[in-house]
Amino acid sequence: MTLEALKAHIEAASKITSKEFQRLFHGRGGLYETWRHLTIDSIDSILSVALYFEEPHEQELLAMLIAFAKNAHYTTLVVQRRYQKESPTEVLLGELPDDLYVLENGMKIKLNLTSNQNNGYFPDMKKGREFVRENAKDKRVLNLFAYTCAFSLAAKMGGAYEVVNVDMSKGALKTGMANHSLNALDPRGTSFLPYNILKSFSALKRKGPYDLIIIDPPSFQRGSFEASKDYVKIIKKLPQLASEECLLLSCLNAPNLESDFIINLMQEFAPSFQYVKRLENLAEFASKDEEKSLKNLVFQRVSREMC
Repeated sequence: MTLEALKAHIEAASKITSKEFQRLFHGRGGLYETWRHLTIDSIDSILSVALYFEEPHEQELLAMLIAFAKNAHYTTLVVQRRYQKESPTEVLLGELPDDLYVLENGMKIKLNLTSNQNNGYFPDMKKGREFVRENAKDKRVLNLFAYTCAFSLAAKMGGAYEVVNVDMSKGALKTGMANHSLNALDPRGTSFLPYNILKSFSALKRKGPYDLIIIDPPSFQRGSFEASKDYVKIIKKLPQLASEECLLLSCLNAPNLESDFIINLMQEFAPSFQYVKRLENLAEFASKDEEKSLKNLVFQRVSREMC
């Protein structure tokens, strides 16, 4: 894809933008070899660019994007160089507001575009949050690896009776609390627990059983979680945490692990949970190999008589 073709691509994509978040270009799916380390996002009046590898044509690329932003409705252009140490962020046009948030289906989620890594929002998980919102009514929800609690927002807006958010990071949970306040959600029935999940099953069991469980771990986080060896520890505990008809959303974003990794673990260690489906990913996050992309897998617990 040439620079001119890239420009035409984002111009076409930007014609259907709104105040809600939209990915204009997703090179990381491997469909565009020339720009496979580039993402471009539309966040209301902000154009946000991320470079995951040093781009030999970076200056030409950024000059094109500045001109594009000026001719479109964008007042701010920010670029993050994820390939550099501490992932520095540079504002090339305009300025970033102090209290920035992103909109998703009317839900507000705080955003930090100057963070050295994660900005507080994972846009590819939108379908997962929609699923939770559609299935949370009157349920007790357990949100594991809650991070900034976007799933909790979805559950509460979907009418959840109770939501238990669990994450090791007190800072992330503090942002999660702010997200709930930002959306004017009633704090009653929502808890934020700074636990090491792998060491806290007894405490979580006492708060259960749960009717909807969300497992959304990092693929690899040094010293705390590694999907290839630690996911099974959670799956083994599911029967103790879940209600009789519990619904489970099991998320996996490790390119080296396929859907069958989770499905097989469930069959072996939590056979009362039957595989239902994999949620479709957003079209704008299309990948050359879908098994290397985000995997949102839905399971339903069934009684022994039905197994």
